[in-house]
Amino acid sequence: MVDVYIIDLFVIGLLLLIVTLGSGWITRLPLSFAIIYLLVGIFLGPYGLGLIQLRRDEVFNTELLERITELVVIISVFSCGLKIIRPLRLGVWDITVRLILFLMPISIFALAAVGKLFLGMNWGEAILLGAILAPTDPVLASEVQLTDAKDKDELRFGLTSEGGLNDALAFPFVYFGIHALEDDNWGNWFKQWITVDLIWAIASGIIMGVVVAKSIVWIEKRIQKLRPADELMEDFIAISTILITYSLTEMVNGYGFLAVFVAGLVVQRSYRNHEKPLAQLEFIEQVEKLLEVGTILLLGSILLLKPILNYATQSLLVIILLFLIIRPIGVWISTIGKRPLDSHRRTLHPGTRWLLGWFGIRGVGSLYYLAYAFGHGLKGQAAEQIAWITYTTIIASVIVHGISATPLMKWYERNFANHKKTTSPTTIDEFE
Repeated sequence: MVDVYIIDLFVIGLLLLIVTLGSGWITRLPLSFAIIYLLVGIFLGPYGLGLIQLRRDEVFNTELLERITELVVIISVFSCGLKIIRPLRLGVWDITVRLILFLMPISIFALAAVGKLFLGMNWGEAILLGAILAPTDPVLASEVQLTDAKDKDELRFGLTSEGGLNDALAFPFVYFGIHALEDDNWGNWFKQWITVDLIWAIASGIIMGVVVAKSIVWIEKRIQKLRPADELMEDFIAISTILITYSLTEMVNGYGFLAVFVAGLVVQRSYRNHEKPLAQLEFIEQVEKLLEVGTILLLGSILLLKPILNYATQSLLVIILLFLIIRPIGVWISTIGKRPLDSHRRTLHPGTRWLLGWFGIRGVGSLYYLAYAFGHGLKGQAAEQIAWITYTTIIASVIVHGISATPLMKWYERNFANHKKTTSPTTIDEFE
């Protein structure tokens, strides 16, 4: 009898071989890699071969799901930071500010209202649902993000920077929902939430991202002058930057995801040899893709038909409202009066605004928030309801956004994308 673990390794290896060799065809189809991973995950789960099981004897291993999703998200947000070479000026980041400060609260509170008014949740549960589902996923949204560090397209930049910074405003509301579940008297903890979970955690995340990344780069430059590191090992500096930044930030109760994104921005701007961060980006993206495979396989393996059907009506309501109303209208409101960069237009093209609204992809980030909430007080009927709505919403996003991403982005590129992808020496000098 062959060990199940060995069979798992064989199947995952075979899957990687197939999608790698077939990537030339897959990228031409209205089909994402995540859809393939999801289907394979279902096949390996309880309805198929039963080779991957996070549920054993009615016990759900939420800690494993939390740790895996946590790792893939921190790597992904660092990758987002490395891709962005724009100057750190408010006018250049205007689209990001709008998507974070306006769109995120609109999405969270609109989803919370749906949970309260239509799904029978209390406000704590409803806000937690909104915080879990509002953020755009930095992992599965890679197909509509910046293609490389020279890509200056505004739509891709907006989605990339939004994915990297989502957690600056989403995580506080995850904590808000958890506090509300523990104590429905908001007055007992609201001031602490403002000072610690909102102000301190965001500020320390930004500061730690800058300080730790700059310190690592400074140490590396000094040591490399004395004796260069082995070229084969050099890319691991990026992994060490991610892990050290994240862990130190979490130790001081800051938002590690935010710190790692900021660290990516800092690293991108810290080398005179601009090929170095590009090499790190290539390595990080490979690691990210590998972890994405494992995460989506796990998602497919935990799906159960009965609870999905039990919450199907509620899930469908959330999906329709989120994908077709809340996100698109929220983006439209958030981008009112937005002037595009490098264009004679006074406002963003309507097509760009609608695509920003459509590509609010849900995925690994939402899985992490959900698993985190499981470990911090979310349980019982509320846990089941929020979990299956979340799983179903992610599945729907993987399918509809995965199918539509390729044709819509090709249409966008043909008609009104910003094709300026060259970086002038002047622009680079601004980063140093």
